[in-house]
Amino acid sequence: MQSRNTLPSYSLHGRVVVITRPAGTASSLARQVRVCGGVPLLLPGLSLRGVDDPSVASAALGEALKDEVLVFTSPAAVRFAARLRPLRTRAVVVAVGQGTARALRRLGVAALAPEERQDSEGLLAHPALSDVRGRRVALIGAPGGRGVLREQLAARGARLRELHVYRRVAPRLLRRHVAGVMALPSSARVLLSSAEALEHLRAQLPPEALATLCAATAVVSSERLADVARAAGFRRVLVAASALAADLLAAAAK
Repeated sequence: MQSRNTLPSYSLHGRVVVITRPAGTASSLARQVRVCGGVPLLLPGLSLRGVDDPSVASAALGEALKDEVLVFTSPAAVRFAARLRPLRTRAVVVAVGQGTARALRRLGVAALAPEERQDSEGLLAHPALSDVRGRRVALIGAPGGRGVLREQLAARGARLRELHVYRRVAPRLLRRHVAGVMALPSSARVLLSSAEALEHLRAQLPPEALATLCAATAVVSSERLADVARAAGFRRVLVAASALAADLLAAAAK
């Protein structure tokens, strides 16, 4: 992320940048787009909700905080967990990416995260998870997803506890969202860091709006998402160095 006092070394030159982050979470990235000289268009691919029974989730989180290793899967997992109870723990705390680690540090929780690859595979390569056999590990996030962390941690012999502190659901797209997509120029960049978000957009956008979206260039956070974007109909795809905002915008400027 760019410092507030540091200008980015690249410019978007008035380019429209479509932000598909969950509803209510894109304001910071939109500001960064403007700082880089771009025009943000908010098109949420997901909506985030709390769990149905917070009291049950809070009690479960209290038990999880006593485990030996805590794995937070996203900044949203940190935010929703902190709403349930203070995140006081003696566990080793690891985060899927640097954005999640920063969210934890803002709450006073020291967190480890991969430096290079900002995804589940990158985290699984971190030394903190290299030997978890017989250790109590809590995986804190939401239902769904690819399940890579769950499968690999179990395969490594962890005594795994999976705790859902929020839910990802389909967004509510309004007429203004569709109108914004229909007006997109082919020079636009579409930031994608979630296959699930893209699937929701494919399901909800009218065919002509989806075709217009796919005529733009997708900027993705991994090679896996590049394949997903191509399968969805994007003909031009750029792969960013990571899912961090600065890396996504640097790729969008190309």
